Amino acid sequence: MLPTPSTSHVCFDRVYEPAEDSFLLLDTISAPSEAAFLHDRFEHPPHHGPCSTPPLVLEVGVGSGVVLAFVAANAGKIFGREDVLTLGVDINSFACDAASKTVQNAIKTGSRSTFLDIVNGDLASSIRPHSIDVFIFNPPYVPAELPDFSRHNDYNAPRPGQKPTSFEQDSYLLELSYAGGVDGMEVTNRMLEQIPDILDPSRGVAYLLLCAQNKPEAVKQDIRNWGHGWKAETVGTSGKQAGWEKLQIVRIWRSTA
Repeated sequence: MLPTPSTSHVCFDRVYEPAEDSFLLLDTISAPSEAAFLHDRFEHPPHHGPCSTPPLVLEVGVGSGVVLAFVAANAGKIFGREDVLTLGVDINSFACDAASKTVQNAIKTGSRSTFLDIVNGDLASSIRPHSIDVFIFNPPYVPAELPDFSRHNDYNAPRPGQKPTSFEQDSYLLELSYAGGVDGMEVTNRMLEQIPDILDPSRGVAYLLLCAQNKPEAVKQDIRNWGHGWKAETVGTSGKQAGWEKLQIVRIWRSTA
């Protein structure tokens, strides 16, 4: 079992704390079956020319940074190569600071992967088209009303002259990490619209976490309807228990065959 990166430096009053969904992502991406898929796609030396370029991994909604740090620290075992580039995005500036420290701490001994940055932004709006090889998204998937974004500029940074954040500010920042709107899918649907544009067309692959109430079978069918070659399959699950909390990881990719 690969070690989980430390998040002991993170203040979980305003940054999402790693939970079952985070650990399901770690287990799925590092599972022998998924590692074999990723090795075949990215292993160095490559099976075919295009894979000679180091893979660029993007996580949107990076939170504490535990998932991105895990990928960066264990790139050799996950991808079959260590020259992996990692990049994160989060709408919560406090999460950006926390995740940056998490990744840097995880790779400072022994890893040859390269950490680029954590960008404070909205989903993948700042990402160059067709530049991402591996995309990871643990969205706000709970069916709950979206936060009031009119407060975002005020709450996304420490208040002038006041180091501590308020309870209202912390509550808003945590809402960003879990409240997904109708069916828990409003944020995810926005992200799904961007995935075909950010993934590398020949080798790009995405991992999306969904809960049962997100209607994952319908989501997967919608992805397959994007056009020729698009595939979506469940590659990880939290189990067969009843209730909407049941989680699954969907792999999204395009077959060029």
